[in-house]
Amino acid sequence: MGVFLKRVIRAYFNLGGDSSRLTLEIINIQAMQFVPFYMFMSLTCPVIHRLAGNQVGERFWKVLLAEHGLDDSGMYVGKDPLQIERAGVYFCPVDSNGPTKYVPRSVQVDLESGVCNHCQSGPLGSLFRPDTFFTSDSGAGNNWAKGFYTEGAELIDPILDIIRRQAEGCEALQGFQIIHSLGGGTGAGLGSLLLSKLREEYPDRMLQTFSILPSPNVSETVVEPYNALLSIHQLVDNCDLTVCIDNEALYDIAVRTLKIKSPNFDDLNHLISRVMCGVSTSLRFPGQLNGDLRKLSMNLIPFPRLHFLMPSYAPFYDPKARAFQKLSVPELTASLFDRRNLLVASDPRFGRYLTAACIFRGKVSSNEAETSVAQLQRKNSNLFVEWIPDNVSVSVVLGTTGRATPALANSTCIQELFKRNLTQFSVMFKRRAFLHWYTGEGMDIMEFSEAESNTNDLIAEYQQYQEATVEDEEEEEAEQ
Repeated sequence: MGVFLKRVIRAYFNLGGDSSRLTLEIINIQAMQFVPFYMFMSLTCPVIHRLAGNQVGERFWKVLLAEHGLDDSGMYVGKDPLQIERAGVYFCPVDSNGPTKYVPRSVQVDLESGVCNHCQSGPLGSLFRPDTFFTSDSGAGNNWAKGFYTEGAELIDPILDIIRRQAEGCEALQGFQIIHSLGGGTGAGLGSLLLSKLREEYPDRMLQTFSILPSPNVSETVVEPYNALLSIHQLVDNCDLTVCIDNEALYDIAVRTLKIKSPNFDDLNHLISRVMCGVSTSLRFPGQLNGDLRKLSMNLIPFPRLHFLMPSYAPFYDPKARAFQKLSVPELTASLFDRRNLLVASDPRFGRYLTAACIFRGKVSSNEAETSVAQLQRKNSNLFVEWIPDNVSVSVVLGTTGRATPALANSTCIQELFKRNLTQFSVMFKRRAFLHWYTGEGMDIMEFSEAESNTNDLIAEYQQYQEATVEDEEEEEAEQ
């Protein structure tokens, strides 16, 4: 309890106030100290994959502008005051001789200048501050070691200087958000280095990533399994929330659900941006639950190492069939837990949900939303662990148009994703294939062994909690 609060209490008793009313006043004062206005910095770290990094970030900001009623230059053109009530989460309001301009709280980082130059010369070029772009001409060559040890290590200090300037411009910094791919050199290597540096410099702030994992069906680089496993090894220790996005699942949704015969990178980037905006809705608009990152993580992360989340979104449908879609709350809820709406190529029927958070947008009754989720849990009780009661949180967010529902789930079936990458990693590592490219940049082979061992331990932990029951806990307590 702070000094200011103690003085308020002392003064209140001196004036003869009653204790029941005092409790309410203390809560109000504490609530004022934790106003949900914080900087949510988007550090976009791209790689050779056009699905990730700055190109996803650019699409993400386009969707944010539309939802907050802002034009491409950051000027407010909307009519609903709820649109800008909490715009300060992602934007910094700037008043300079005219109407307020909303500037993104972001840093764009790339070891190649092409994508950032395209962003600056495109429609959103006047939206970002010029000094938040950091590029180099060296490139990482799809090599994790280059991004983490050599090229990245030489450039990390000026990148951190840009981040500090952005953080200092925030009234109540709560955390950072990083968008990167785990398949290449910049997003995986430099992204991992950036995470470790942020953890050192801001140990009490939340670190969340949107991490795009490689897939054998959608692969552009033969060393993707190495880069992915080395990054997962870092994410386990240095990240608080990792939202996993799988290239394979993106292609499946685009082809099978949206009926796009040959999806291009823009189609897939749009899918990612919709989901990213969806899961951040409760941070940007008034709602009833999960109003900030800490509350979200509190409801979703039962164990610190098991912080890898599967996003889902409903509705996904063919635009031609829009007129025939019935968007009832029970149907939206069922779609959220359907593997066809997951952005991770895992089947939840082969795992169990530890926790989940459903964020209903639009005109939805909170009672109806909670009832539909409870009914789904009863019908599929075998898919939810019984030793975490009420493990699906429901939030209804105001101030958004249309009826849509994103969700984040912490399910043990995500181990399929790690197993797939681990299998490919082990096959190459057993023959020491391509290792000379990594050791030549100063890496030790032991780091590969540690990453492999850590991923095996992570898979074992997910399997352990998948098989755990209430009876197991009671037996352990009896033995003690």
